[in-house]
Amino acid sequence: MFKAWEIFLYPNPALNFFTTVSRTCLVVLYLGFQTVDGSAGLAPPQQVRLDADKETQTLSVTWEDGHASTFDVEILRTELMEMVLNETVGVTEDQSTGKHQWNWTSPVPLECTSLSVKVRSRDGQDVSEWSSQQILPGLDLPDNTDSQMYPEGKTVPVGSNMTFCCIVEEGQQFGSLWYKDTLVKENMLSRRTYATTMTNQGPSNPSGTNVVCSNEKKMIIAGAVVFVGYPPLPSDLVCETHDLTSVDCQWSKGRDTYLFGMTRQTYYTLNGRNCPKARNSNMRCGLEQWDGNWTLVARNLLGEFRLTDAAELGHRVRPVAPVNLTTPEVYSWNASVGWLWKDKGFERLSLICQVCLSGHQTYTGYGLNTVVLKDLQPDEKYSVKVRCGSQKNFWKWGEWSLPLSFQTKMDRSVAPDIWLWMDSDNLGRVLWKPLTKSESHGQISGYEVILWSPEENSQQTLTLPQSVYSLPINVTDLGSKVTVTVTARNPAGVSLPANVVIPRYLPDAEDTAISKVAFNGSGFPLSWVAHANASCGYVVDWYNTSCTQDCNVEWTRVAADNTNTMVQSGNFFAGVRYTFSLYACSSESTVLLERWHGYMQELVPSRTVLRLSPNQEGADVQLTWDQIPLEHQRGFILGYTVYLTNASHLTLLANITDPQLTNHTVRNLVLGSYKFTVKAYTAAGEDGGATVSISLEPYTYWLIMEILVALGTMTCLLIVITIAFTGFSFSIFTILWKTMPGTGLICVCFQGTLDVKPSPHSMVHIVEDSVWDSSKEALVTVPEEDEEGTGDEAADTDEPASLRYYNQVVEEGSSSQRRPHASDSSASSTGSMDSGHTDVTYTGIQTSACYRPQMQSASCPEEPQTGPEEHLQPPVGSFGGYQPQCSWKQDSPEADGDGLDQTCLGSPTSVTSSQFLLPYDTSEEGKEHPSSASTWFHNLLTGKP
Repeated sequence: MFKAWEIFLYPNPALNFFTTVSRTCLVVLYLGFQTVDGSAGLAPPQQVRLDADKETQTLSVTWEDGHASTFDVEILRTELMEMVLNETVGVTEDQSTGKHQWNWTSPVPLECTSLSVKVRSRDGQDVSEWSSQQILPGLDLPDNTDSQMYPEGKTVPVGSNMTFCCIVEEGQQFGSLWYKDTLVKENMLSRRTYATTMTNQGPSNPSGTNVVCSNEKKMIIAGAVVFVGYPPLPSDLVCETHDLTSVDCQWSKGRDTYLFGMTRQTYYTLNGRNCPKARNSNMRCGLEQWDGNWTLVARNLLGEFRLTDAAELGHRVRPVAPVNLTTPEVYSWNASVGWLWKDKGFERLSLICQVCLSGHQTYTGYGLNTVVLKDLQPDEKYSVKVRCGSQKNFWKWGEWSLPLSFQTKMDRSVAPDIWLWMDSDNLGRVLWKPLTKSESHGQISGYEVILWSPEENSQQTLTLPQSVYSLPINVTDLGSKVTVTVTARNPAGVSLPANVVIPRYLPDAEDTAISKVAFNGSGFPLSWVAHANASCGYVVDWYNTSCTQDCNVEWTRVAADNTNTMVQSGNFFAGVRYTFSLYACSSESTVLLERWHGYMQELVPSRTVLRLSPNQEGADVQLTWDQIPLEHQRGFILGYTVYLTNASHLTLLANITDPQLTNHTVRNLVLGSYKFTVKAYTAAGEDGGATVSISLEPYTYWLIMEILVALGTMTCLLIVITIAFTGFSFSIFTILWKTMPGTGLICVCFQGTLDVKPSPHSMVHIVEDSVWDSSKEALVTVPEEDEEGTGDEAADTDEPASLRYYNQVVEEGSSSQRRPHASDSSASSTGSMDSGHTDVTYTGIQTSACYRPQMQSASCPEEPQTGPEEHLQPPVGSFGGYQPQCSWKQDSPEADGDGLDQTCLGSPTSVTSSQFLLPYDTSEEGKEHPSSASTWFHNLLTGKP
């Protein structure tokens, strides 16, 4: 619509006039249309009124207008003038009141902030003026200064969306909003109101879900509780009778509603009657009379659910529990039980009853009220209870009665399980197992053992207390075939006898093959080939293999038609070897068939090998050891490992897979110190290992020891030969003794190679001693001519011309100051025969190329050599490395008495020399570092300490 002052904008009067007229016409035309429209337009709604249901957050808007059925509704938040709703709705007029009413559910609690509402009528594109604005005041007005949270105590279903608002106290600043323990995002609705929307809420806990808000100081200023749960959903409604009159209905609660409290819990009704007991999770409800049809209604704040059931009376009988149980008769093996019924109707009903004793036993009968219990055990306490059901159209078992206890009478016990265990060939024990409660049939007071020999017609009876389960026996004392009988006694009498025959001959158990058996987790599985003489089955016994006396022996019996068993016991322990023996049992005796060894679990040995020792053999070292004792093996010894030990490092030298082999030779070692470790191993691993050290010596000393051994062997041989010629030697000695003019040194020289026969060219040369007891008989010199003939005859013999005797010259008077030579046989002869002082020297065998004693070694103190044989002494080192011992002195008249004390023994000699040879070490190491073994051997030869 134009404005009148616009006609003055144009300067041309004609144009202005034309324009003015045109626009005036348009104004008149527009006003005409407006007059027509106004006369035919819609009237705005009148008397608009707002009503709020804050519990359901519902806003009800009513107005008066009889001309339209469609209206525009606009809702704004008053303080911030934010649009909440702008919607066209169809509302019909209530003919009785002439008013229009429209309801709107607010997603935000109506208490949170003020709302402004206005309405206008609509007819197609024609609309009326807006009605006057109506305001629904909220609780965030300035005159309401307290902090508040809405909604409060609301109950909503799981999965619903809710908006919570916090109204901050006047003068404070908003802080934050929390849902449970979660900080949530807020939205400002007004100056004091802040809201948050929670979607798809989960079930709350019994006390509900807390929603709180805090101020800027993080202090909680307001809060609300919301309960989120489910409507009821019961199932499985079943109705039955217990007394043939009333009805008892039961059902399943179904899923949890998560709603608690008097106002939110689920309520039940059965056929319109309340079921108060069902509120406490007891899903049962009863009626006094049987109706045949039942309807269950479950209801809470979120909804309700219905269940129905129908049945005939005879098809839903579940009897009540019997009462007043009694035991009219009780025996050792059976007893009778009776009861009563509260409702007489069951006395006329065909019943099936179940009696609970060690197992369930079932009985049937018309009006059943008593049963006989069979297969009971003597002297046993029992507790019995009874329940029944309808035999025809059986529905369910009734309730169990109260239990009744009683005890059966005693009876004779069963025969003991006995066995014969032999500790050795002649000594053994008769064993029997303690009787269990179910076998004794009463308290055992003792055992009676009878030893009976049918062939000798003798009998011996022994009475043993109840705590003894074995009797030692001596097969030698018992004589021939003896039968052992064992009986048990209790207050009811003596048990049946158990017999075992002690055989006349016991087979050697060592001849029985022994196999290995492995533990499989539950026991030791044993199997064997059937034996023809196992008339009464088989017996398997077992014990700790390392046990030697009073062993704990266990056994089990196997039926004759079985050839396998699983040996189980609570007395099996890891690391212990057990011996299992299989016997065939017959009426005559038992026969050992087979044996096994086994471990429940193999462990590493608890001890190392015993007496580990090294022995040098030239450049080799032989290690020897003893086996680990059986009780410390703790597994089957599979072999041994030999290590070279260097600090903490072990180098494997050998793996010996033969457990019976207890030695190993380490070869080709150089001189030095070594440490060896030997470990035994089982399937579980190696033991800690035994360690031994050795320092290798030069090979010379081992050669000396070998020579000594050879000399010792030759000495023994010579002694044997000497004994053989004792008679001949004694004759020669007697002649010499009687013909010898005085005491002197006897030198016996043998020519040629060593021969055990007396040499025809041997002679005894008498060296006169200056001191001689004339009172004693003197040895007589036998001339060579007298023995062999004239000198010419001697020259004509086949003996070599170079063979001769040489005499030892003794200075006149020197023998009186001389001590006898340590090796002289005359010294011993003088002491034993108490004869005159005579030195007898046995010289070595001489040949034409005579070997003379070597010079002393460089380490020996030099002494002047005199005598006619000095030029025959070879230089040092010219005898192939062999040198005389340091203690050796050349036999000469100038030698003093001390020099003659020292003797060269134990060394190999040449064919023509009486001196003993020792290997001479020419190395620097041998000169500078003489070994302890050499020093020891030197002292041994020289007689030094």
